[in-house]
Amino acid sequence: MYRFQFGRLVLPVTPSKLTVKIKGNNKTLTLVNEGEMNILRAPGLTEISFEAVLPMLGKYPFSGDYHRPDHYLNAFEKLMVEKQPFQFSVIRTTPSGKELFDTDMKVSLESYTIAEDANQGLDVTVAITLKQYVSYVTKKDALLEVSADGEATIIEETKRDANSAPQTKTYTVKKGDCLWTIAKKYYNDGAKYKDIYEANKDKLKSPNLIYPGQELILP
Repeated sequence: MYRFQFGRLVLPVTPSKLTVKIKGNNKTLTLVNEGEMNILRAPGLTEISFEAVLPMLGKYPFSGDYHRPDHYLNAFEKLMVEKQPFQFSVIRTTPSGKELFDTDMKVSLESYTIAEDANQGLDVTVAITLKQYVSYVTKKDALLEVSADGEATIIEETKRDANSAPQTKTYTVKKGDCLWTIAKKYYNDGAKYKDIYEANKDKLKSPNLIYPGQELILP
């Protein structure tokens, strides 16, 4: 026995067929006069597809609580619109109730196609395609490059060596110094004494009160 579950939503009728596609990402290169070589890559995201029957009237003897098709169709639309991954499960048990292996993964709803066929009565059939979802976080100093064929590559920017980072300049006040003369010496502009004062307000009560031995930050 099988149970197909979208998060908390359980399909009323178990699909008769489930296809799970595990896509390889290996790349074959043709070498001049040397034949071919195969570059092995990590496998791609798993794709799952199946057709689900949504009963229009009554309920199937093996289905759960009955809901009309629009109950499920609205749920599928919400999954697409909200663009959020969800947990997909296929729970397998023997007729006696013994648990077998389960399929349980986070996925995205890639597409669903609704079909109504008069030869099949009033029931609605929905062809569903899911794709495995893997969360990712790019590093602060990394770029994500996407090629013309849709292939994404994470490119890390070169981080600056801590030893090459700009060093904070300091100055130890000497006898006879004032902020104006210090600014004139280091910035060639005495008026910049205001900048020095602003950078050292935590230790200076006034721009006119500095004392030998004080260590000032030079912004």
